[in-house]
Amino acid sequence: MKILAITTLIALSTLTFASVKSANAQVTSNSSICVSPIIVKGNVTYVSLALTRAKNLARQAAEKVNGGLSKYRAEASMYGPSFEAPCVDDGNNTWTFTFTGSKPGSTTPSVKTIVTVAKDGSEVTVDYNSPISKVN
Repeated sequence: MKILAITTLIALSTLTFASVKSANAQVTSNSSICVSPIIVKGNVTYVSLALTRAKNLARQAAEKVNGGLSKYRAEASMYGPSFEAPCVDDGNNTWTFTFTGSKPGSTTPSVKTIVTVAKDGSEVTVDYNSPISKVN
C-alpha cells in the first residue's frame, strides 16, 4: 500500500512539475489564453492538469480521425506544455483547440483540425478536420 501511495505521489508530482512554467522563461507568442498565470512566492506559474488532459484528448481525437500515428502527427505544440497549446477558453466549461498536422516526418502541415473538449474531459468533439488547401 505504501509503494502504491509513493508511486502515485511521484506520478502526480511529475505531472504537476511538467506543467509549471518559470517566470524567468520566455513566453512565446503561441502561449495559450486557456491558462491564467498564478503568482506563487514571486514566480509566475502556469499549472492546469485539466488543460493538459484536454490537450492530450484533442490530439488523440485528431490522431484517430486521421488514421492513427502511422499516418498522422499533430503539430509540436500539441505534445508540449499545456500553456503552449493553441486553444481558446470558450467560457462554457470547454476549450477549443485549433492545430495542424501532417504525415510523420513531414515538415509541411497538411491537415487542419479543430477539437472542442469539456474541461472535465467528459466530452470530445472533432468540429473540423480537413486538408489544408494549397494556394497557388
